[in-house]
Amino acid sequence: MKKIQMVDLVSQYEKIKPQVQTAIHSILEKAQFINGPDVHEFKGELGSYLGAKHVIPCANGTDALQIAMMALGLKPGDEVITPSYTFIATTEVIGLLRLKPVFVDCEKDTFNISPKAIEAAITARTKAIVPVHLYGQSCDMEAIMKIAEKYDLKVIEDNAQAIGSDYTFSDGTVKKTGTIGDVGCTSFFPSKNLGCYGDGGAICTNDDDLAKQIEMVVNHGQSKRYYHDVIGCNSRLDTIQAAVLRIKLKELDRYIDARRKAAAFYDEQFKEVEGLTIPFRSENTKHVFHQYTLQLSDDIDRDALVAYLGEKDIPAMIYYPVPSHKQKMFASLETSSGILENTDWLTKRVFSLPMHTELEQDQLEYICKSVKEFIEK
Repeated sequence: MKKIQMVDLVSQYEKIKPQVQTAIHSILEKAQFINGPDVHEFKGELGSYLGAKHVIPCANGTDALQIAMMALGLKPGDEVITPSYTFIATTEVIGLLRLKPVFVDCEKDTFNISPKAIEAAITARTKAIVPVHLYGQSCDMEAIMKIAEKYDLKVIEDNAQAIGSDYTFSDGTVKKTGTIGDVGCTSFFPSKNLGCYGDGGAICTNDDDLAKQIEMVVNHGQSKRYYHDVIGCNSRLDTIQAAVLRIKLKELDRYIDARRKAAAFYDEQFKEVEGLTIPFRSENTKHVFHQYTLQLSDDIDRDALVAYLGEKDIPAMIYYPVPSHKQKMFASLETSSGILENTDWLTKRVFSLPMHTELEQDQLEYICKSVKEFIEK
């Protein structure tokens, strides 16, 4: 049996190695390292895949979130509602721009931000909502968009973990996550479902005026060269990363199918195991399983389980042990949060198993056998 990895990028690379090497060699030969043809081609191809009118690449997913907030004109002191149960990048940029993060609770089953908690947290200073499609499953975007329309709020989707996921509205309309709100932000960090071989990100919108603003912000605030209309930054996706992403975008649906197949195997093995709760799937979303995350009952020692799996050479991760509202980085900032019961419980009771496109049957069987051995002993 091959060594089990949390994410096996080497095996994935082997399957696309000739295309990747040819693409990179061509870029090196032409020395088109910044803003080369592959960047422009990738913009169009990703836009077509997502059904997004505009795609603006940038340097990473964190920049994407920051740029979106800058382009929307959010000002210091404006309140932004966000889940506390998320990777820190989502909330970090709120603090960086001197906005006020308003942390709200998530749903215990989906791990995603609670629409009821969003509405309860709205004040006269609220300007935006940042739903995070955590672990690969869409938030309840129909409910969130209704709230945003009711209170005239902007919606910035954090789509870093769910690119390729579909969301179906009650009228049957299907949209890709990241294209539902005013703007969608994603990351191409190598471990993501669509990952490059370095850092990368993108911002999507169907709003022409907003797209122009984003394009200025990512490029030093320029409307044309050397004419700087707004405060911006320097955030670019380089040509080599764009070339890699063009190759992998063609494989994305296959990658998603492989992840869903592995998740289905895990589900079948764990669904009857007392003390384990398998990932919940909303009926109107397509879960793309960036992570496969289980909940443990209170009587199971999570740290001991993770250590036991480590002894068996099985990596397991805890995403995320400290919620944003309890992070030291926010101690000196004016933030707002109530009692986040589900968030606090989940951070103590979840763990994630290996999940990637190259998991093999013997690896899956060994992982499941080892988890059950610990729980049932």
